[in-house]
Amino acid sequence: MSNQKTSLLFCIVMDIVGYATYAIPGLGEFGDIIWAPVSGLIFFKTFGGWKGAFGGIFNFAEELLPGTDFIPSFTIMWLFQYAAGRKTKVDITAAR
Repeated sequence: MSNQKTSLLFCIVMDIVGYATYAIPGLGEFGDIIWAPVSGLIFFKTFGGWKGAFGGIFNFAEELLPGTDFIPSFTIMWLFQYAAGRKTKVDITAAR
């Protein structure tokens, strides 16, 4: 599998994990309190630079705010970098 497809798969999985805290009854907002800072840090480490910092803050806020877990912020950033023709690569190993 190419690095680009692996990066997209990683981003989709991260968005699914973020949505899971909203979709699983009983986990809800408590899960978001734990997941939001973790997700923001992973976002920053994955995308790096000012985009990673801005996106990490946005991702953190999106995970904390009720009713916004459906926003696929990782996948949106992947699309921004790859579909817009940017050559910046996402290093998924940095998030580990």
